[in-house]
Amino acid sequence: MAGFQDVVGHEQIIDHLQRAIELNKVSHAYLFCAEEGAGKKLLAGIFAQTLQCEKGGVNPCMECHSCIQAAGKNQPDIIWVTHEKPNSIGVEDIRTQVNGDIQVKPYGSPYKIYIIDEAEKMTVQAQNALLKTIEDPPAYGILILLAESADRLLPTILSRCVTLNLKPVADEKIRKYLMEQLQVPDYKADLSLAFAQGNVGRAVKLATSENFNEIKDAALHLLQHIHEMELYEIISALKQITDYRMDINDYLDILMVWYRDVLLFKATKDMNPLIFKEHINYIRQQADKSSYEGIETILEQLDKTKARLKANVNFELAMELLLLTIKEN
Repeated sequence: MAGFQDVVGHEQIIDHLQRAIELNKVSHAYLFCAEEGAGKKLLAGIFAQTLQCEKGGVNPCMECHSCIQAAGKNQPDIIWVTHEKPNSIGVEDIRTQVNGDIQVKPYGSPYKIYIIDEAEKMTVQAQNALLKTIEDPPAYGILILLAESADRLLPTILSRCVTLNLKPVADEKIRKYLMEQLQVPDYKADLSLAFAQGNVGRAVKLATSENFNEIKDAALHLLQHIHEMELYEIISALKQITDYRMDINDYLDILMVWYRDVLLFKATKDMNPLIFKEHINYIRQQADKSSYEGIETILEQLDKTKARLKANVNFELAMELLLLTIKEN
């Protein structure tokens, strides 16, 4: 069980939430915005647990009946909205789990709190249905939306929510947490930080992953040899990438960091700030062969590939385009 004091970073947001509780100025609708792993669900869960805590402080007591239920995600007045379709939250999901349910008073808590994870997956119809509740909720109703981006939410939804954007956490805070709380060795903590880019959940995942080193080694082998590879070898490499489909963002981030190293070394000839400094010979060769424009083209293609995969474009086609771009530049 975790309280606000256990969260790494996000001090301003925690202060905002605690002051709202202390001054009894809690809004009826919140939107927590950040990429996956940044801590949206953790903060939303702690906020909801604190609001329902029987001792009424600005931190959950962890001891009362409500806190114990909330920690096990079975507090009846904290509802985590679910959806059967993996890529969309439909209008019926909202009507049955929110609009219809919120009319029933809390079982024994001061609030009835609905947490909608992946809120950006709500269809327009679902958002319009939710809007009716956000516009005129009962006094005890609180809606917490969690989204990677607010771009896909209707302006009418956004205008009625208090939006809290989670910012990247300082590397030193994450490093301290990894080394002191999770007993991660310093070299592994540093490597995880390089890829996490201020995302605590991602740093923890990488630092504790059994597959990460295997994925990293496979990605670096491809990068170091792709310019000498024949078409059939690239196809074979593509098959290997397909094997890592569940960790494809890790794979793409490794490629991204590699080309940022190449670009940095090309511009400065300084190996000290490089993440992959142990591969300096390959980085130097790549920097000599590639133009600034070529490296920028690869980095842009990596961003496009991430966006395409998120939009469920054909996996093999998206990766093939990326590999050809890398080979040509």
